[in-house]
Parts: sequence; structure tokens; C-alpha cells
Amino acid sequence: MKRSELIQALASKLPDLQARDVELAVNCMIELIAEALASGERIEVRDFGSFSVRHRAARIARNPKTGESLTLPAKTVVHFKPGKQLKDRVDASHDQCSIK
Repeated sequence: MKRSELIQALASKLPDLQARDVELAVNCMIELIAEALASGERIEVRDFGSFSVRHRAARIARNPKTGESLTLPAKTVVHFKPGKQLKDRVDASHDQCSIK
């Protein structure tokens, strides 16, 4: 789902709010999450999941095509851990869609 699709979906579920207000709220929320992660904070949304920052050390990797060794620098990545309710919901929808 794209940001614009999220805004449209929320606007249709919240008819009392104007689309530009929903867009402002979504943009503010995304910006706050990005700022918090950039400062190293952990974000937890109950029943949805948590976002955290993880540090990966520098390492030696190989190009699988040529076998050449490459040095990958250390980096910081965002990690998402889904909550139990989200996992259960995704699993249940996957079970309904699977071909038997």
C-alpha cells in the first residue's frame, strides 16, 4: 500500500475528517517515527509491532556471480518486529487464501 492509498483508505473510514486533515496526520506520524528512529529511539505500537534501530558491523561479503570479496561498511538499519495480534491476523488471512 502506498502512502496515498493509506490516506484514501483512512479518509473513507473517517468521513468526518477532510482528506487534507488525514493527509496531514499521516505525514506527521511518519515524520515523528522517522525522527524517533533517527535519534535511536524504539517505537512500539501495541497489537501492531515495534520499530527499532540495529547496528550491523562491517564485514567481508562475496559477489555470488564472480566470487570476488567485497568489504561492506558498518551500517544502521531499521528493524520491525510484528506484534502477536498482527502475526495472527496475517496468518489467518494466509490460511484462508491458500490452495488446498
